[in-house]
Amino acid sequence: MRSTAGGRSGGIFPTDQASLVSIGVAVVSIVLAIAAGLVFAGIVPPAPNVAEATPTPSATASISAAPSVSGGPSASGSASAAPSVVPLIGTITYGLGLNTATHEVTNPSDTFGPGTRFCYSILLTEPFGVSTLNEEVVRVESNGTETVVQARTKEQIDVTPGLKIAGYSVRTNGLVSVWGIGNFIMREFRGTQLIAEGRFTFTN
Repeated sequence: MRSTAGGRSGGIFPTDQASLVSIGVAVVSIVLAIAAGLVFAGIVPPAPNVAEATPTPSATASISAAPSVSGGPSASGSASAAPSVVPLIGTITYGLGLNTATHEVTNPSDTFGPGTRFCYSILLTEPFGVSTLNEEVVRVESNGTETVVQARTKEQIDVTPGLKIAGYSVRTNGLVSVWGIGNFIMREFRGTQLIAEGRFTFTN
């Protein structure tokens, strides 16, 4: 009769108690890990999408800090608009004769010599509104400066308040003896308001 040496069989799987316990513990650990993974996969919610949770910035209206003022200096330092000149409401015309009915000059001329009559007519775009005007006459010198030969504070002429026109006639010789010869500017004032002006020349 045959017997095996050492009392052990020769199979490929271990049959001793210690090896079987180790294998069992390893199998149980793997099964528990898989089960735990499945459980936590269903309980814990997925992490939020950060890109979707970020609010999209909205556009805001732009407000200017200071209003723009027209007519001020430009960026280059030059004025953007030239100052306006207020036009006069009247004109002065000159001639060698005067129509006393219409107060208009005849034989128009702005140059007067010895022996002629110095006639002028003042025409406004509105009634005079006063009974007198202050009249100033200056001689324009060769260098452009003005010399007052008749101050407006010392000379007044009569007008009809309801009319828009007035005419006057004076001998040239009498004026030349006071004003001299040369180029002149006559200015008419209603109070302190300059309402009309005109140029003329006295010659020898």
